Amino acid sequence: MSAAIALTAPILGGATHAFFTRQGGVSTGVYASLNGGVGSSDDAAAVAENRRRMAERLGVAATHFLVPFQIHSAEAIAVSAPWSERPRCDGLASATPGVGLGVTGADCGVLLFADMGAGVIGACHAGWKGALSGVIAATVATMEKLGARRGDIRAALGPTIRQRSYEVGPEFVAQFTTVEQGFARYFAPSPRVGHAQFDLPGFIARRVEEAGIGGFEDLRLDTYSDEARFYSYRRTTHRKEPDYGRLVAGIALPL
Repeated sequence: MSAAIALTAPILGGATHAFFTRQGGVSTGVYASLNGGVGSSDDAAAVAENRRRMAERLGVAATHFLVPFQIHSAEAIAVSAPWSERPRCDGLASATPGVGLGVTGADCGVLLFADMGAGVIGACHAGWKGALSGVIAATVATMEKLGARRGDIRAALGPTIRQRSYEVGPEFVAQFTTVEQGFARYFAPSPRVGHAQFDLPGFIARRVEEAGIGGFEDLRLDTYSDEARFYSYRRTTHRKEPDYGRLVAGIALPL
């Protein structure tokens, strides 16, 4: 049986974590092979087996690997046990051994957080909407409520669409510059007139810096251009494919 293939971030040190690639699962077709998206049209049994492999890699029971119903929000919650229905939010925090936290993405930023001294972990899904509206700050604040110290929290950003691959229109730019004119720095000229290239990882790094945590690492990997390892919503859209798989990032406090 194949194992789920994942990347790790040195800054998270002793935290049990994984930025899972698309490799090491059982899904087929456009979902090949480690699709973790229950919201996709993939075979549910295949997704469940993929999630089980991820949980095993993190050292927690599959029932205790918790991934929310993501809504591109600034909502973050604390969790200590499995839920009967997935909460609608984009950030999670926990201080409970045996619990694993996960978020999904297929171009959006997926971040993992840890204050190992306090025994508190976090995870958040930061697409452009969540990053703009404050999901990173909300996740850090929720970790603090569980005993984490802001200056002791370390965070890592996993595979994310990079600026060279992320062309947007003028109405997109306006949503940022209306909030703060200085956000214009995260947009570079595009070869296409009237469009721009958005630096989502750079904007996420800005939000992390504003949160005042102790350290941050960007794995600097582009979901769009690395098809062998990563799913990409934008790549799928450009190819007019019927659906796409979801990457998962997970972190746990094993028993």
